[in-house]
Amino acid sequence: MKKQSLTTRTIRFTVLSSAALGLIALVIGLSIYGSSLVQHSINRACETAKGASVSAKNGADSITLAKNVMAVYRSLTPEQREKTGTEEYRRYFSDIDGVEEKGGPHDVLVHMLRNFVVDVDYVYLAMYDKDTCAMVYIADSDPEDPLYPGEWEPVKENDMMKMLDWDGEGMLYVIGRTEKYGWLCTAGYPIRDEAGDICEYLLVDVSVNSVITKMAQYALQISLALLAATSLIAWLVSRRMKKTVVEPIEAIAKAAVGYVQDRQNGSPVSDHFASLGIRTGDELENLSMIMAGMERDLAEHEENLTRITAEKERINTELSMANQIQTSMLPHDFPPFPDRREFSLFASMDPAKEVGGDFYDYFLIDEDHLCLVVADVSGKGIPAALFMMVSKIILQSCAMLGRSAAEILAKTNEALCSNNQAEMFVTVWLGILEISTGRLTAANAGHEYPVLKKTGGSFELLRGRHGLVIGAVEGVTYREYTLPLQPGSKLFIYTDGITEATDANNAMFGTDRMVAALNEDPDAPPEQLLKNVRRAVDDFVKDAEQFDDLTMLCLEYKGNTTGKGGAEA
Repeated sequence: MKKQSLTTRTIRFTVLSSAALGLIALVIGLSIYGSSLVQHSINRACETAKGASVSAKNGADSITLAKNVMAVYRSLTPEQREKTGTEEYRRYFSDIDGVEEKGGPHDVLVHMLRNFVVDVDYVYLAMYDKDTCAMVYIADSDPEDPLYPGEWEPVKENDMMKMLDWDGEGMLYVIGRTEKYGWLCTAGYPIRDEAGDICEYLLVDVSVNSVITKMAQYALQISLALLAATSLIAWLVSRRMKKTVVEPIEAIAKAAVGYVQDRQNGSPVSDHFASLGIRTGDELENLSMIMAGMERDLAEHEENLTRITAEKERINTELSMANQIQTSMLPHDFPPFPDRREFSLFASMDPAKEVGGDFYDYFLIDEDHLCLVVADVSGKGIPAALFMMVSKIILQSCAMLGRSAAEILAKTNEALCSNNQAEMFVTVWLGILEISTGRLTAANAGHEYPVLKKTGGSFELLRGRHGLVIGAVEGVTYREYTLPLQPGSKLFIYTDGITEATDANNAMFGTDRMVAALNEDPDAPPEQLLKNVRRAVDDFVKDAEQFDDLTMLCLEYKGNTTGKGGAEA
């Protein structure tokens, strides 16, 4: 498979994301605009129908004209009605008073209706006939192709009954498609005689085609605007990502290659990382500073080895350097993720000697998954510390590949077993929290049981099945289990240095005392909970020597209700 550079992938992702957002914005904008246009047309048609009906009723004798037209229409036979639109058919209605007379009621109505043709397509008077399911025209304002009194068109029964059964509430309109005019919105208002009977309807038509035309024009305009905006955003984001992410990573990688080459060639090691000058204000800047510190520490360590002749001083120097390296390997900045409000956590590791075999780790696999690790390496001192660093790096590398908790332990076990001449092993508890849901998937490789506090409850020990320790036997598989965390849930993980801490009489602290210490103030934040446990251990041990590392990690899940940004740990 052909590999792509980080720059290429960053730019492609940015462009695709911007295009997707632009398309979504376009669809939403068109939907809102189209709905607004349709509603505006309906409102305009209904207002015109209501206003014109008043003029038609009071400005001319439209009621008498409508009654006469409908009387003639109903007197015709079906064969005669089929001749609608012809001169012969129009003669059936020519004897009605004022139909063909210049200045008569029909002529006055037509001129009056034409005054209302503003922002609408057609204004006309008509009446519905239930028996023939037809709309019979009384007066039409169309100057080019007018429909004369008595001419009719078939209508849908549902549309007709909606008009005839209107109760006066809301707006009266129907939307439908006709063969002659296409899609129309027809708004109506009934005109009643003195007895309250409906004699005719003032009807207004608005063509939906005009709405579609306006939407097409709007779509073109907004598409051009969105194209320009998304192109600009994509260019700016890509440029920013390249400057703040891609280039710093490439600089760190280049410095690492130069450092390795100098080491292999025996050349004096210079400040490969200190000279980078990365100022991104994020993890990349921290990484470059850590690498620069490690580079300087290793250089100082080599210089010290050449000056120190006494074995004791050499060992002390090694232990001091190991402690610094081990400390730098463990995350120690709290709060660790100040921009995340969904959770808070705190951790501590107090080695029994200058260096220890215990370690903890936490890191974001991606924006929605937090990995938690607490482990205990067999043995003490330098060997345990080295094995601890190797184990930590392998665990984190496997986790960042997106594997499950059980797969991470299995892959780490394979890597450690492949060249474990010292026959060391490590116990590990590893969990992956899905931040958005609170679902935590965990696996246990011979480690201590975790302690869980559910929302509104107290801390309780969670006993489950252990897997085999890591590094002992090849081909081991591990089981996972799931802990559904709710907002307010807290998880406490530790090493056996806590429970096996002994007093002067060799009595062990034990899990019961540990759980009791947690429940002294179960609602306290993670940092205070760890202090409570450590205080309880110190009070129990008193002056007895510490024989094992004391490592603790506490996570409080707050849920996704506050969104991202500014969590306190």
